[in-house]
Amino acid sequence: MARGIAVFPLPPGGRAPDRRGWQRHGLHTEDEVRKAWRPGDNIGVGCWLNQIVGLDLDRHEDADGAQVLANLCAARGRPWPDTFTARTPSGGLHLYFRAPPGHLIGSTSGGRSPLGPGIDTRGPGRGGRGGFLIGPGSMVAGRRYTIEQDMPFAELPTWIADLLSR
Repeated sequence: MARGIAVFPLPPGGRAPDRRGWQRHGLHTEDEVRKAWRPGDNIGVGCWLNQIVGLDLDRHEDADGAQVLANLCAARGRPWPDTFTARTPSGGLHLYFRAPPGHLIGSTSGGRSPLGPGIDTRGPGRGGRGGFLIGPGSMVAGRRYTIEQDMPFAELPTWIADLLSR
């Protein structure tokens, strides 16, 4: 919210919204947050509400999403995308981007994004049915999501947007 984005509460320690229609019920002001937030709530960042795209770079025994993205960047002669980045409790990363105009970008999970294994996407999607990211400051299994790189959200690089909107 301090970055001009709408947020919504996730249950304490939770990763999923506890109400239907969360995609359209973001909180836009500090007053709205004060009234709606319960102690310990986690932070949901809706991609549709904010027209943002999140790259979720997972880290587990099957794949390291950050390494997969680094390899993809190197293979295409592109730099690592510099943008607001959060560290997940499992050691992965969430890269936040402004959605580029003219690209419809949805959400993927289970490493099935066109970017490769270990990379999930969260996008605005179509008609208010986009995904969400768990925001920095949230806690899951006793571990926090933290800010790794604090800067404005960059626009999603065109070459990534092209791969995701095919």
